[in-house]
Amino acid sequence: MKKARKVIITCAVTGSIHTPTMSDHLPITPAEITTAAVDAAAAGAAIVHLHARNPVDGSPSADPDLFMEFLPRIKQQTDAVLNITTGHGPGISVDERLRAAIRARPELASLNMGSFNAGVMPINPAARWKHDWEKRYLEGFKGGIAANSYETIERVLTEIGVEHGTRFEYECYDIGHLYALAYFAERGLAKPPFFIQCIFGLMGGIGPDPQNLTYMVDAADRLFGDDYYLSVFAAGRHQMRFVTLGAIMGGSVRVGLEDSLYIGKGEFAISNAQQVEKVRTILEALSFDIATPADVRQMLCLKGAHEVGF
Repeated sequence: MKKARKVIITCAVTGSIHTPTMSDHLPITPAEITTAAVDAAAAGAAIVHLHARNPVDGSPSADPDLFMEFLPRIKQQTDAVLNITTGHGPGISVDERLRAAIRARPELASLNMGSFNAGVMPINPAARWKHDWEKRYLEGFKGGIAANSYETIERVLTEIGVEHGTRFEYECYDIGHLYALAYFAERGLAKPPFFIQCIFGLMGGIGPDPQNLTYMVDAADRLFGDDYYLSVFAAGRHQMRFVTLGAIMGGSVRVGLEDSLYIGKGEFAISNAQQVEKVRTILEALSFDIATPADVRQMLCLKGAHEVGF
């Protein structure tokens, strides 16, 4: 692992698979997403990870027109690196998943490195739904799979990476996903430095145990040596303790309402910026320096905001 002198804070502001249900504080309209992203960047997030949502009912959407309603606005107001999802979700085809990133040609895009039985069960029978789609969306995970075949991964690397110069946040939900990345690295389709996002605590992926973080880092060190930067996030209640551990081990961190709707036990976060401020306070108390967007562009060899499509 590259021992970065500065910790990169990523904020996943809008949510999809990790927070399929709603919170009053989750941004859904283009204006709300813009404000949330700009505020998170001002709080210290050098990278902002973005999904789109239907502005009427908050349901996840892959419509590139929705992305283009907030991407230019965010770019005008902050120099944060904007990271566009290519992620999965029930009922969303691969073609749909890629349209926004192909159109936007971002500096950075997420790329899930393997298939798995992504789950957000069990469903609380006493839950109160804000919208009709929420329960159906959750139940869709029981009969589906987060499909990311080698063919799909190669397509993303080629159509978004090779053709548009976009680099990737390689999302690894389990140990085999690291080996998949190594396979594409050997073929020359994935190029260092790799920005590896290790994800813990989502049902179907690797569990949120500290030993598993050590396990993932040891495997990544064997596979990639000094050619990668580690980043870590954990779903739900595991968020803050796990990202702190990741930073102590030499990595970077990701927070945001996509990964957890809470700021503390039983307390909803009122904004993405609140989570960024909390993790930044923790990191600075531990004497870590926080990376700026300029630092990130240099560390990850990004093409620069002047070359995106928005």
